[in-house]
Amino acid sequence: MKLPVRILLIILTILTGGLFLYSAYTKLFPVQSFEYTLADQAHLPRRLAAIAARFFIGLEAGLGALMCLHLLGGRNWALKLAFGLVAVFSIYLIWLWATAGNDVNCGCFGDAIWMSPAASLVKNAVLLAVLAVLIRYHRGIEFRWVNVSVGTALLVTIVCTYIFFPVFSRYKLDFTALYADKSLAPAVDLNKGKYIIAFLSPSCSHCRKAGLKMHNMKLHNPNLPFYVVIGGTTSDLADFWKTSSAEDLPHTRLDQDPFMKYTHGLFPTILWVNNGVVEADTGYPELSETVVEKWMR
Repeated sequence: MKLPVRILLIILTILTGGLFLYSAYTKLFPVQSFEYTLADQAHLPRRLAAIAARFFIGLEAGLGALMCLHLLGGRNWALKLAFGLVAVFSIYLIWLWATAGNDVNCGCFGDAIWMSPAASLVKNAVLLAVLAVLIRYHRGIEFRWVNVSVGTALLVTIVCTYIFFPVFSRYKLDFTALYADKSLAPAVDLNKGKYIIAFLSPSCSHCRKAGLKMHNMKLHNPNLPFYVVIGGTTSDLADFWKTSSAEDLPHTRLDQDPFMKYTHGLFPTILWVNNGVVEADTGYPELSETVVEKWMR
């Protein structure tokens, strides 16, 4: 094979691997968005959607990394697996188009790039053609234990996705401490309905950033169900309100000891609560209007 053709195939392999990695990245941050997409569009139970989301993200990331490293396995089985994965996604897109129409985000690139099923099918057709060419004409790095190495790397990537982004276990939140002092108790019943409850410390810079982010999101969509619990009942909040602009958010104050029991010393603690049951525990970077609106639905 001529050198220019070999170089072109190498570049195509790296670009394809990079696309797989980017696709996995956009689904992973935040992973909850991809979970909600699977639950909403594929009608999967929430726990199964959480498991499936991490599996596909891990598989996609692993295949992307292997392609970038040119570790394709004997007879290019990693490329063939990638081809099969894209084919499965394409079948899902056809089903989604038929059942939900073309005016929905398929979730192929998470919330980073809005893409309709039709547009994504075009993208997948090009990707399948490229993968077919690579399977037919390209070869990766070959050595004695290549199949074992490639398989192990792929498995480790999938397992690490579950380790670093674990499937969250739901639990019933005990609101006793929040309602113990009637003069400070929330004016709403947080046991009923959906609320994103943010436990914020007035002296925490990240808590101030979280408050400001929720404030800005609330300005854009007043229906977002934010509720803020501020640790401590004696500190002056003037500086906190000034830097976070969060005074307009529904809020209450809580004594330090019960506040620390809720947060375990980690704040901001942001709990996604559905009828008193905690469905997710995230940091403020994962908050986005799109994700919250999906969860509310």
